[in-house]
Amino acid sequence: MVALSHPTIRLSIPLSIRPAIAADLPKLEWYGQYTHFRNVFRRAFQDQEQGSRLMLIADCNDFPIGHIFINFHDNRDQSAYLYSLRIMEMFRGHGIGSRLISEAEKIARRRGCLWSTIAVAKDNTRALELYQRLGYETYAEDDGFWRYRDHLGRMRSIKESCWLLQKSIAVR
Repeated sequence: MVALSHPTIRLSIPLSIRPAIAADLPKLEWYGQYTHFRNVFRRAFQDQEQGSRLMLIADCNDFPIGHIFINFHDNRDQSAYLYSLRIMEMFRGHGIGSRLISEAEKIARRRGCLWSTIAVAKDNTRALELYQRLGYETYAEDDGFWRYRDHLGRMRSIKESCWLLQKSIAVR
């Protein structure tokens, strides 16, 4: 019997971080995996056009392989809320999430924010470790309840206990 060797090849891919454009919206559904968030993506994009949110995309060959959204709705406390960090599974562990968060923080700082906050499900230890490694500290718990209307018009409710984390992004 002959053992087959499986050589490893390292691939480089072109990656850019940029704001979402309208053509990204159907692609954010990732071939049906997130179709139920179609209306959530549309609403976030409308808010981006009005200046109260920003959808950052990790773009590879005109396809969003990752994203993070920033909410600037209520900026009285000079903070930006980062949410919906998602990286396609095959691209995880290569620093894309860190790059998205770093870029989101830079943009928030330029908009006058002093703090960045993010929520993480209590059972998502990998994401929690990433946020802590990037300097985020837990400051509260949240029941994680939110609602949205899916692509079929049905109201969906999500309840996912989470930790709330924050980080100072003030210029030092």
